[in-house]
Amino acid sequence: MSGFKPFEIIPGNPHSALVILADHAMNRVPPEYEGLGLPDEAFARHIAYDIGIEPLARGLCERLGVPGVLGCFSRLLIDPNRGEDDPTLIMKLSDGMVIPANHPLSREERERRLARFHRPYHDAVATVIAETGRRSGKAPLVISMHSFTHAWKSVPRPWHAGVLWDTDPRAAEALIERLRADPALVVGDNEPYDGALRGDTMHRHCSTTGLAHGLIEIRQDLISDDAGVEAWINRLAPILSEVTALPEMHEIELHGSRVV
Repeated sequence: MSGFKPFEIIPGNPHSALVILADHAMNRVPPEYEGLGLPDEAFARHIAYDIGIEPLARGLCERLGVPGVLGCFSRLLIDPNRGEDDPTLIMKLSDGMVIPANHPLSREERERRLARFHRPYHDAVATVIAETGRRSGKAPLVISMHSFTHAWKSVPRPWHAGVLWDTDPRAAEALIERLRADPALVVGDNEPYDGALRGDTMHRHCSTTGLAHGLIEIRQDLISDDAGVEAWINRLAPILSEVTALPEMHEIELHGSRVV
């Protein structure tokens, strides 16, 4: 078995009490999984990871000097942004592509992937959040970075970015307001997805603990090259600095959830 590491912690100064996460940063699988039986080109697609998010998350952590956690395994192996009981935790079919190594899947292999990839990633997220809170003396603001395809089932998506959230409006409203201040941007409020998902990363680490949080989605064609990534680092870094400076982002508040 390889020494494959399921997460990477980006070190940073905890005193601004901001943590950046990227669940789907990478498209890797350990060599012994033999690419899950898929052709190499499958791992260049959005089904394998969030295109553009690794360099964007790294760049934001570096620019802001804050800690972050990157997922280092493909979501085709197991999806870190799903609860352990979610039926889409290990996909058998993704955007028309069958994943041979995921069907059939034994209970033993499911548990092996949880123990080797999913749980260590979430342990790392919990550790970084807790350490940031301890060292800053404040409840951290948690921002999760994702990307989405420019079209779905041949229907173009008009949004340049979206902010996903459940019932805690603190970070979401502040992020949406600042992004929409740019007249060139079309910004989705819980678009192109709904931010309420039981057991996902934000629900697990923030909604249930009272931490302010937001999930930012960027359209993939806008961050598919170095210039696009740099443009979004330049756009998001000052927004995140402003938002994390707001006192209400560092209070524990339980807002409940739209999911059980």
